[in-house]
Amino acid sequence: MGSIAKKGLQNYLIQLQQHPLRTKAITAAVLSALSDIVAQKITGIKRLQMRRLLLKVLFGFAYLGPFGHFLHLLLDKLFKGKKDTATVAKKVVLEQVTSSPWNNLLFMIYYGLVIESRPWIQVKSNIKREYPKVQYTSWTFWPVVGWINHQYVPLQFRVIFHSIVACGWGIFLNLRARSMALKKA
Repeated sequence: MGSIAKKGLQNYLIQLQQHPLRTKAITAAVLSALSDIVAQKITGIKRLQMRRLLLKVLFGFAYLGPFGHFLHLLLDKLFKGKKDTATVAKKVVLEQVTSSPWNNLLFMIYYGLVIESRPWIQVKSNIKREYPKVQYTSWTFWPVVGWINHQYVPLQFRVIFHSIVACGWGIFLNLRARSMALKKA
């Protein structure tokens, strides 16, 4: 069994080197699926909601993986690949004041409009009510992840590391969105 896992990891690393964007997009899609399956099970959904699951996979593949890929390339280019304490702090702060608010807002819009098929007025109301709490929680969690990512993780693995942690964050966001939907119902 160990040799199968080792071979799989070697093949994955080859794909990551040869096709980094595609590999990161697929990885984000798979981890988005895992996140949603866990969230659905935790909330007591008996039968997987396949439409919801596929829409979460699409979000991971089309947005999360590519966005992370280009964000980390840009940050590394802006800061010339430096990993000293001051530079890592600047990367984390920049990430937290730009991409963090954007990602959370976009997820909430996507979840409400596309996944739940709610009218814009309801989505907007939910965002006004819940976005500050989600963003505040994000700022208590993601800076630590960002620090570890920028300080210790090689560039080619940063999106993957981020995607793995985001799998758990996605469960949190799904549960948060679901609880808000149930309160409304």
